Amino acid sequence: MAPENRATHVPGRPLRRAAGRLLLAGLFGLTPLLATAEALLQRAELRLFIDEMVGKHGFNSADLAQLFGQVQTHQKIIDAITRPAEAKPWHAYRKIFLTEARIAGGARFWDEHRELLAAAEARFGVPPEVIVAIIGVETNYGRNAGSYPVIEALATLAFDYPRRGDFFRSELEQFLLLARDEGLDPLAPVGSYAGAMGLGQFIPSSYRRYAIDFDGDGQRDLFDNRADAIGSVANYFSVHGWRRGEAVIAPAQVDGDGYRALVELGYKPQRRLGRFPGYGVAVPDGLDGERLAALIELETEDGPTHWIVFDNFYVITRYNHSPLYAMAVHELSQAVVERRANGSVDGRG
Repeated sequence: MAPENRATHVPGRPLRRAAGRLLLAGLFGLTPLLATAEALLQRAELRLFIDEMVGKHGFNSADLAQLFGQVQTHQKIIDAITRPAEAKPWHAYRKIFLTEARIAGGARFWDEHRELLAAAEARFGVPPEVIVAIIGVETNYGRNAGSYPVIEALATLAFDYPRRGDFFRSELEQFLLLARDEGLDPLAPVGSYAGAMGLGQFIPSSYRRYAIDFDGDGQRDLFDNRADAIGSVANYFSVHGWRRGEAVIAPAQVDGDGYRALVELGYKPQRRLGRFPGYGVAVPDGLDGERLAALIELETEDGPTHWIVFDNFYVITRYNHSPLYAMAVHELSQAVVERRANGSVDGRG
């Protein structure tokens, strides 16, 4: 989930373990260091953070000092967050996710977990193809799992990335609370460069708020439990306002330059469709003129294309605040539906 994706845990290393030493950072390719564990412990910002965790949440100061004595910060994490895929033009971004392997993988994932996906749709109203596409975009159905130790990613961004330091200090706080609540070894999970975790890539605050125990085994496991991952993605969409049975997008034709005023309003639906023709936007027949919508422009290799987007499109952007992301999820979802309808799930890769 935004701010980035890709996550799992270290293979062969239990997530639910009270103590442990972090594997050498070099195994994850994270050099060069911004701060060694010893240097990090000497920083006033970290000491203040530890004091706040003790005062606000009752953590033990010595325990946190011991924990952060095994944490380093890394330049590679800063480098990664300053060049997100969402900065690419649409035609380049689309090619990352609309691949034969990912479409076929989505069809297989749906077939393998059809009962769980059907149960999630019945409970939350979110179609299987949308849940499948989210997991496909985020982690390629668990294949592209990432390798950044979550605590090191969050510590790096909390203390060495001033532009968003407040946000990531909050996520580091949430991560430590999550580890305590769920009985996780805080050194064990690895994930995205922004600290997102699990098949659906939940940042720590979202994990705590929206993850659910969908199979009733008493644990919320988004790393290895497909049921919990599927149910939690559906729950996230439901809480953020997914509208059962409603469309995500519709094609638009524009004339003149008046449409630009709609594009500049952003991708949150806030103008009634009946007003769109006044901006030079042709609305497809059959759509309710009272319905709220927005207009987006996407760059293709042949020039710009325009789309009317509805509330469900905006809900997808609550997962990652990018219209490129939402369109990739939607297009992948439709490609997976078509692949299953054609009865072919080949194309492994």
